[in-house]
Amino acid sequence: MELTEIFGSNVFNDKVMKERLPKQIYKALRETIANDLPLRPDVADVVANAMKDWALEKGATHYTHWFQPLTGITAEKHDSFISSAPDGGIIVEFSGKQLIQGEPDASSFPSGGLRSTFEARGYTAWDCTSPAILKTDESGNVTLTIPTAFYSYNGEALDKKTPLLRSMKAVSKQALRVLRALGNTTSTKVTATVGPEQEYFLVDKAFYEDRIDLMLAGRTIFGAPAPKGQELEDQYFGAIKDRVSDYMNDLNMELWKMGITSKTQHNEVAPAQYEMAPIFATTNIATDHNQLVMETMQKVALRHGLVCLLHEKPYAGINGSGKHNNWSLSTNDGLNLLEPGHTPSDNVQFLLVVSALIKAVDTHADILRATCAHAGNDHRLGANEAPPAIISIFMGDELTDILEKISKGQKVSAKGVQFVNVGVDTLPEIPKDNTDRNRTSPFAFTGNKFEFRMVGSSQSIAGPNVALNTIAAEAFDEIATRLEKAKDKNAEAAAIIRETYKKHSRVIFNGNNYSEAWPKEAAKRGLPNVTNAVDALKAFVTDKSLKLFEKYEVLSHKEMHSRYEIYVEHYAKQINIEALTAIDMVKKQFIPAVTEYATFLAESIDSFKGIKMPAPVQEDLLKKLVALMASAYKNLGKLEAATAKTQATADTVKKAEMCRDQIVTAMKALRTDVDALEMIVPRDMWPVPTYADLLFKL
Repeated sequence: MELTEIFGSNVFNDKVMKERLPKQIYKALRETIANDLPLRPDVADVVANAMKDWALEKGATHYTHWFQPLTGITAEKHDSFISSAPDGGIIVEFSGKQLIQGEPDASSFPSGGLRSTFEARGYTAWDCTSPAILKTDESGNVTLTIPTAFYSYNGEALDKKTPLLRSMKAVSKQALRVLRALGNTTSTKVTATVGPEQEYFLVDKAFYEDRIDLMLAGRTIFGAPAPKGQELEDQYFGAIKDRVSDYMNDLNMELWKMGITSKTQHNEVAPAQYEMAPIFATTNIATDHNQLVMETMQKVALRHGLVCLLHEKPYAGINGSGKHNNWSLSTNDGLNLLEPGHTPSDNVQFLLVVSALIKAVDTHADILRATCAHAGNDHRLGANEAPPAIISIFMGDELTDILEKISKGQKVSAKGVQFVNVGVDTLPEIPKDNTDRNRTSPFAFTGNKFEFRMVGSSQSIAGPNVALNTIAAEAFDEIATRLEKAKDKNAEAAAIIRETYKKHSRVIFNGNNYSEAWPKEAAKRGLPNVTNAVDALKAFVTDKSLKLFEKYEVLSHKEMHSRYEIYVEHYAKQINIEALTAIDMVKKQFIPAVTEYATFLAESIDSFKGIKMPAPVQEDLLKKLVALMASAYKNLGKLEAATAKTQATADTVKKAEMCRDQIVTAMKALRTDVDALEMIVPRDMWPVPTYADLLFKL
């Protein structure tokens, strides 16, 4: 099959609907999708029957309402298409009611107090703006997969999709008000679009299965550095190994069938690290697709004897993995609100939208930081492969200069198109973008979009985009209100741009976010620097945050508090798993291995003494080994005590704080000793694969 035939072949997309639905039904469904209208029952029945026939022809036997609970991963319950017939046989059916709504048991999903365990009823509702797909497993079993929202009996959001859809509605409403005030009468909808880049590691399955820390915690809790890391910078964009290329090819095929635009693939900076980037899509579809990407990456890897690691920092000392969330706003008639004109200074609308984002990010930096807060990302943020925990915006020199001059009332002269002369006669002059790329910035303007680089590789992108949409909606609301009241729109727009820059320019930083000077400078500017997840998550339940999300009907106070409770509890549980894993490995693997080597050294020393020969090397090694083993055993005891004390604490927030302050500290101390022991014990006696095995044997 050609690529054009493969792509979307497992998607109940617009083309399939147009072919299989009666014209009036197709038209009604398109109007529902375009205008956010309720789906009529009669339309749902016809759509469901057509969807069922299409799925059966493709080999499907079951369907599932696929949703995204607050676990951060996805959930699905499979039902077959069969029903009992009066004659004792079966009939194959799928009704509009079955398509629109399901009723999974909600009791075992985290709710953060939104309902009691005995109140088990939850509902899934079809998100008809995100097309149904067919998922095929390795055995060839096909399941009709219907993207849905998940909510409680009382209508509270129990998932990540429901608030995402609400936030998309909010930002569209407020952005349209700005466009109307500026004289745009043609656009009727503004859509948040996202292109999430996905970083990941691959490791040989055999090595993975010999590392219980990778299996249970997703990262290496112990591990001495390999003789080589990433210092030669020879991995990034390097030639892709055949085994990895085969994996990527299979991955692409699976993604393309599901209509996921896997566009770019390459080696990342760290050994055994890679990246996949799709083309932009509507935010809820992009979120669905990214969840499918992560799931498919892991499934396909197993077929190749590999394991895909999505943890933010699976290996210490080398780059971790993030998820660059490229976010923009587009109208239904093709206008990108973050696309400058021929020169940025010519475009008042563009500068207003940019000003709105500057204000939004500066005002609500704490909320953006909170959306990226979890145990895995604590290892990554602030290291030299990720932005620091300080939220700032990179705007580029020219755009910053324009805003600076406007704020001072100075005349702005456009620089126009510049060219880069590359010094080779056979190559043409290359147009130079108005902004360079700044890989160190957590929130960078990159020409026609903002790139939010703080998101962790294992995270759902729903939370960060809920926040981006909502804080943008608030800023647009305030701008629209001023413009609607103004007699001179252009003068008011200029005043808004000028005042916004004066008040919020502290958040703009075009320099090196990795530098030691930046945290000091950020502190002088009054920018928050929240370095750990436990403190960062508190931003969800501040008065400012609660009022914001409730005002724009994205999340109620109860829903916000529930998320805070769930994420804090998840942090504590994750750290507890890591602590118990560390204790298990030290007791059952490392102490026995070190003891065996110490015994070998002691026997070797005795043998040398028997022939009256000195054994200074063995004696020195044994002395170091015994000292390190004693220190490790002492630190093991501290970790066990801290873990027991933390688990005996009932208060969720207090437990998380103890995990951060006591357990994480104890694990670091224990790791220092164990990693030092690894450098002494012979490789054939060390009980787990080393970093050299994990990173370079693909």
